[in-house]
Amino acid sequence: MTEKTLSVVVAGGGTAGHIEPALAVGEVLRDSYGANVVALGTERGLETSIVPARGFELRLIDPVPIPRRKPWLLPGVPVKLTRSVRQTRRVLKETGAQAVFGTGGYVAASAYLAAATMGLPFFVLETNALAGMANKLGVQLGGAGFNAVANSGMRGDVVGIPVRPGVGVDPDGVKAERGRRTWNLDENRKTLLVTGGSQGAVRINEALAGAVERLTADGYQVLHAYGRKNDAPAPHEGYTALPYIDDMEAAYAVADLVVCRSGAMTVAENSAAGLPAIYVPLPHGNGEQGLNSAHLVSTGAALRIDDAALTPDTLYTAVAGILGDDERRAQMRSALERSGAGNVAEELAARIARAGGVKPRL
Repeated sequence: MTEKTLSVVVAGGGTAGHIEPALAVGEVLRDSYGANVVALGTERGLETSIVPARGFELRLIDPVPIPRRKPWLLPGVPVKLTRSVRQTRRVLKETGAQAVFGTGGYVAASAYLAAATMGLPFFVLETNALAGMANKLGVQLGGAGFNAVANSGMRGDVVGIPVRPGVGVDPDGVKAERGRRTWNLDENRKTLLVTGGSQGAVRINEALAGAVERLTADGYQVLHAYGRKNDAPAPHEGYTALPYIDDMEAAYAVADLVVCRSGAMTVAENSAAGLPAIYVPLPHGNGEQGLNSAHLVSTGAALRIDDAALTPDTLYTAVAGILGDDERRAQMRSALERSGAGNVAEELAARIARAGGVKPRL
């Protein structure tokens, strides 16, 4: 090990589910190892707002989506991929990158190909229950593979999902107090946090609109992230609606229960925060969202409502059944503690730093 400065490029763009785990590891590399961390992204992804807000430099490259539903566009993919890889190689050279860490998404395949052709060590993390094409390619190219859960379809150690080091940590109550002050919440009322993910979820919004009056009449308060692309809900006493919640650590600190989709990153952060959850898996794709939370549902740490079954009545009944039962909530928290979120970000950062020959700061 030497005292040289480590330079790492992280690649996980498009959605918060790809961006957040990449930045969680990036924060540890930056704060514990003094690394220079640069993130790859595209103009169309959420990284254009998330990455700068977290204090990282963002370098943009062209995305290379695979047009599965438009096969006639497939002949154009090689040209786009060649250009994107060339752009990525330029970023790796200009930043003096010694390692690449990818979590999937539109930029990941280009990052893996660029690293492989330059002889750089690279690391591939699959956060979903079923591995994506880019990450499978990365491991086939020689990247070190890591999985959130077993049997994802991609080779690699099972390590879990890295979350921001501050999630679930609020020993002096500063985050909870900040959240109550920011969103005008009453510390004597139980708080329901509702979020559809980085862009909101219309189905969850619709169900909540029909249930919020009953929930607030029962004495609960609701903090709702309805999504930047969705219409603002009607105002209501005891109900705070925002297009997006930037301070999720404060939101976790004030919440007693969360209703949300079950993206891999969402499930991991809820678990790390010790927060009982009602998951409404997206009905699209290959069913991976249901798999992401299945282990928590089976142990009683979470409840599942299928998208087709989500109505104002089913939502109200499920929420009231948990918020109105202190013993049940305590049992759910206990089950979450047994599930173990671990120190995944620290473990992955350590492996990347070792590849770059750098030791942590004392």
